[in-house]
Amino acid sequence: MNIKKWIYLFFTTLIIGGASSVIVGMLLRWQDIESGASLFVMIAWLMGFGFIFSIISQMGYFAYLTIHRFGLGIFKSVQLWSWVQILVLAFVVFDLFYLRFVAFEELSMFNLLFVPFALLAFGAVVAYIKMKETNKGAFIPTLFFMVAVTTIEWIPVLKQGDSLWLWLSIVPLLACNAWQVLILHRLIHKKS
Repeated sequence: MNIKKWIYLFFTTLIIGGASSVIVGMLLRWQDIESGASLFVMIAWLMGFGFIFSIISQMGYFAYLTIHRFGLGIFKSVQLWSWVQILVLAFVVFDLFYLRFVAFEELSMFNLLFVPFALLAFGAVVAYIKMKETNKGAFIPTLFFMVAVTTIEWIPVLKQGDSLWLWLSIVPLLACNAWQVLILHRLIHKKS
């Protein structure tokens, strides 16, 4: 991977984060625009918010790539490292339900279960696509990244419990994480 490809990855991920935040923000806050809020100011604010989560996503992705290499080196076996990731993934999904249950008792059971299972389902779809484009061994690491790392990146907003902020942050995170994981193998193998 050369600097030209890294710059491409950085700026396309930044644009995806900003655009996805603007789209979700406009859908969720349309009443503010109808009530006279400045459309330009709202778009600029949402774009900046999306840029922030795009950068968080990129830091998380490169941190995971480093941890993945360490994991492969420490466990000396792809299968063992995959089982470790599955165990941590199960723990993260359970905690995403249980810790929200403890912190926000007023949330319905549907809401508490929907978030971890929707994140798991989206991660499984992305992991399946990655596996089809590369190899079978890509499924578990991709699923782990899409669920566990996204959850870690999402923690500051999860603590707030506000549904508007949850949506404004998770959509750019998922879009950016999916983009990065699905484009990297193409960038690495692409001749430039």
